[in-house]
Amino acid sequence: MTIKELQPTDLWNYFYEITQIPRPSKKEGKILAYLLDFAQKHNLEAKQDKAGNVLITKPATPGKENAPTVVLQGHVDMVCEKNNDVTHNFETDPIETIIDGDWVKANGTTLGADNGIGVAAALAILASDNIQHGKIEALFTVDEETGLTGANALDKNFITGEILINLDTEEEGQIYIGCAGGKGTKAYFKYKLKDVPKKYFWFRVDVKGLRGGHSGSDIDKGFANANKLLNRFLFSLSRKKYGMVLSEISGGNLHNAIPREAHAIIGVKDKYKEDIRIKLNTFLAKVQEEYKAVDPGLNITLETVEIPSKIINKRTTEKLILSLYACPHGVIGMSHDIPGLVETSTNLASVKMIDENIIEIGTSQRSSVESCKEDIVNMVSSVFELAGAKVTHNDGYPGWKPNPESEILKIAQKTYVELFNEEPLIKAIHAGLECGLFLEKYPQLDMISIGPTMTDVHSPNEKLNIPSVAKWWDFLVKLLENIPANA
Repeated sequence: MTIKELQPTDLWNYFYEITQIPRPSKKEGKILAYLLDFAQKHNLEAKQDKAGNVLITKPATPGKENAPTVVLQGHVDMVCEKNNDVTHNFETDPIETIIDGDWVKANGTTLGADNGIGVAAALAILASDNIQHGKIEALFTVDEETGLTGANALDKNFITGEILINLDTEEEGQIYIGCAGGKGTKAYFKYKLKDVPKKYFWFRVDVKGLRGGHSGSDIDKGFANANKLLNRFLFSLSRKKYGMVLSEISGGNLHNAIPREAHAIIGVKDKYKEDIRIKLNTFLAKVQEEYKAVDPGLNITLETVEIPSKIINKRTTEKLILSLYACPHGVIGMSHDIPGLVETSTNLASVKMIDENIIEIGTSQRSSVESCKEDIVNMVSSVFELAGAKVTHNDGYPGWKPNPESEILKIAQKTYVELFNEEPLIKAIHAGLECGLFLEKYPQLDMISIGPTMTDVHSPNEKLNIPSVAKWWDFLVKLLENIPANA
């Protein structure tokens, strides 16, 4: 069986088509062309703004002309992560999907169900001739994953709807009415290249096998951070007699993904080469014990490599290792208003050696409280500024304050109970959604966010639960039918 044979067929067929279209963040041209072609084939009005966002409009079905206009919204880009042993070009290659029991996953890459399944649902509704609904505006935004730039650039007159249903959350049976705001902080270390010392032995250290995950919705699960683990081992060597020097370091990729893999090329004095192997085995046993419940695949390997041509100067190496050790990662605070909700967090996302002898550290901060977001941004900045690094920030994005009195929320709750004879959970999410930006531009919007069940998004372990897709689809269709006419 392929995903095109799953039910509901129309929805899964559109999702399949989307998986065949490369759509990395900031390189969404092919999927945008697909959407505009879709609108033309179905005789639907479509327009595109300067940022690339696409809006496809469908008239109300007979009898629903007086219902409020509903915006169905999803983002077209996907997080592009793969395992190191997988050959895949996200700019040219389709995603290979696999059905594994009740789940759909990809072959060693991210699946792109975040938010491809939301886009597919909107297309299936636009194409349908047997679903009752008021006027639909399907809004497809670009570049959500690397900064919500499509939503941020959205023109204030681009949509007209009164209700917005965001299709970008990951737990069926839960209706989201709020999200965290976020900001990115980067630190830059300028280093000098030095000659390789003599009578040294050279290793490559690799941290791998981690789950990774979404830096918002998975940050409270305690998954290991490859950058933190690698640096913890390097720290243990730098404080001892080994004379450790650093030639190369790299880990993680995207600001919104907990890093799964990291590596460094290091040298130690010849006489300590066996000591390092013993030390790594001891260290690995300790951290595997620490993370056995949440990251059972954790592994750290050590292999001999050729002598490098140059090393990073000692002072920069020391500052880098100390600051990475001191840099916070994970949950910083829990909400005092919503039980179980992470309020504030930070992700030590990436360590990269870039041009002109610079090491770039990427981090991401989130909070549902604006003052707390700025506080954790300042905390992270302080760590790297104390180490002499240059620190920069992006503009960030606002949170979405929950509105428990929302009319669309009340209709959604009632619809869910009618369909499934159970109450949905009403929640806020620690991940960033585009809803906060929409609310800034369109303060009249009444919004909720819903989605099917997904796990391990932003990692190659990403999975989409098949039964939940059908249930979510039935809910969305019935919800559109149940939205009453304006008084």
